[in-house]
Amino acid sequence: MRKKKYRQGSVLSTHQRSKRAETQYRTSLIQVAREIGAIINQRYDGSNDSVLEIQQALSDYSALIDSWAKRIATKFVETVSQDNAKLWQQHSHEMRRELKQLIAQAPVGHVMQSLVHEQIKYIKSLPIEAADRVYDIQNRAIEAVANGERPEHFIAMIADSGKVTASRAKILARTELGKATQALTQARALAIGSTGYIWRTAHDGDVRPSHKQLEGQFIDWHNPPTLDGLTGHAGALPNCRCYCEVSFSDR
Repeated sequence: MRKKKYRQGSVLSTHQRSKRAETQYRTSLIQVAREIGAIINQRYDGSNDSVLEIQQALSDYSALIDSWAKRIATKFVETVSQDNAKLWQQHSHEMRRELKQLIAQAPVGHVMQSLVHEQIKYIKSLPIEAADRVYDIQNRAIEAVANGERPEHFIAMIADSGKVTASRAKILARTELGKATQALTQARALAIGSTGYIWRTAHDGDVRPSHKQLEGQFIDWHNPPTLDGLTGHAGALPNCRCYCEVSFSDR
């Protein structure tokens, strides 16, 4: 059955994001970062053997948190979906009854499932990334000593591994919130006949030049732009604060 369309030329702004989802997710990821820091600092003594022990311990930790990661990822995606649905409902007074039904029945289940799997992968990758970082720094320390340099700087870098992972966790939470919001918005928009959206930025000095150039441009859902070597829609790129202003025109 052919989907009926919203009023031609109309738009729906999706700039609001689920702050509670981001806060909850960030808090959970920082817990992982703290545990990673503890694992590293309890074992590292400057030797290669301790680095191998750290690698094994972090690999074990990644496997250990599998069930926990599934719960955290599922809660995050469900919260984002609930808040995204509420945003659409806030605009529902402008929509015809049949369109409200289409939105309510929008096939977002497969999108949510994909998002959950992706978040599990990211959560479990944090310990592995930290292990790789320690290994790389240790090699640089060995090379420095061989060149007659002191290794204290590299030892301090390894000691800060928990903080580095925590910073990574904060960016990850913000980026994944944007990606999840965009994916769910797209699924609901396509369900009622939207062909694309207007790219909107945060309108401040932190907006990247490549993103600023797209301000006000119409983007086809099926043809995401490539910016700075990365392809994705507004809000779905790393640390991107842009958003989709859903369009219901026939462009």
